[in-house]
Amino acid sequence: MKVLMDEKAIGRALTRIAHEIIEKNKGVEDVVILGIKTRGVPLANRIVKRIKSFEGVDVPVGTVDITFYRDDLQKKSLSPTINNPLDFDVAGKTIVLVDDVIYTGRTCRAAIDAVMDAGRPQKVQFASLIDRGHRELPLIPDYVGKNLPTSKNEVVHVKLQEVDGEDTVQII
Repeated sequence: MKVLMDEKAIGRALTRIAHEIIEKNKGVEDVVILGIKTRGVPLANRIVKRIKSFEGVDVPVGTVDITFYRDDLQKKSLSPTINNPLDFDVAGKTIVLVDDVIYTGRTCRAAIDAVMDAGRPQKVQFASLIDRGHRELPLIPDYVGKNLPTSKNEVVHVKLQEVDGEDTVQII
């Protein structure tokens, strides 16, 4: 096991991502940030706090649960339901999906499906703390904290204070 990012490195990456979101969208008007459950949620909240400190604007933040949108769901008899209680409308907004690691792209695809079921956004962007490569779908994050080329037999494990009691990125 090797530690690739500590608390300070994760903080710097999230600060950079927050600035990039502001720059790419020429501000944050009509931007909504959605964390993909589980570790994308605290990352989304941290990004929103940084944007607030830079811009003085409260960007809407929410959670997207992709459980019923996964393409590997074994129980096909379960009908997908919108499991994303959002306190705001996504229609016409710029949605920034946030997750801890992008690997094959399937989680991102499922999150896009979930968002589309909730409304029709103007555009969808994607932020990932770690991009480890090995995409199976043609999805590229708009914002990346760290590019981390890996082999398929390696495991990238992100630990966050809110979920795991510490902030680290490890490779096993």
